[in-house]
Amino acid sequence: MSTTPPPRTETVPTGGGDARITWYEAPGAALVLALGHGAGGGIEARDLVALAAALPAAGVSVALVEQPWRVAGRKLAPAPKRLDEAWRDLWPALRAAGRPVVAGGRSAGARVACRTGHELGAHAVLALSFPLHPPGRPESSRAAELLGAGGGVPVLVVQGAADPFGRPAEFPEGGHELVEVPYADHGFAVPKRAPVGQDRALAVITGRVAEWAGGL
Repeated sequence: MSTTPPPRTETVPTGGGDARITWYEAPGAALVLALGHGAGGGIEARDLVALAAALPAAGVSVALVEQPWRVAGRKLAPAPKRLDEAWRDLWPALRAAGRPVVAGGRSAGARVACRTGHELGAHAVLALSFPLHPPGRPESSRAAELLGAGGGVPVLVVQGAADPFGRPAEFPEGGHELVEVPYADHGFAVPKRAPVGQDRALAVITGRVAEWAGGL
């Protein structure tokens, strides 16, 4: 019976400094799911941690990607252009094993995956907590980034029902699938008074992403 190896880290030079990939590998995996973090946090986000823990057992290797600004200890993310450049530079490391790579991320990381997915030849795109607009400013829509994601490849959006950056009902129709996480906010946290607990909310995410990835 195969066992999941412990995570390993890989430092990848980019034009913006060193990036870091933490690999959670599945023996014999058919896919790699690469996940970037948001602008306000790192790979310790609850959804990224949950996916890294759950998906190798479903045959998907997970690569948690830390952008150079985060590796360097800076508190503020650079402009979107710089995030995209670093993602492009580290992409060959994600493809080194020769397996198809699903580009993904949460929040700002989801935007990066959407903007670059088609160009880089991503097998699919996973957008966690896609920031459709700044809170309270629905007129400043980023829908074009999402609708252009992947150039026709499968796109899955996983969105909290109470996300101030865009609730599921606000999303436009398009070629993407959308999964709603009940009661969850932008970080997929659910209120203590909610009838759905935190563990259940995370199970919705991991279960749906595993099912989607299994069908790719």
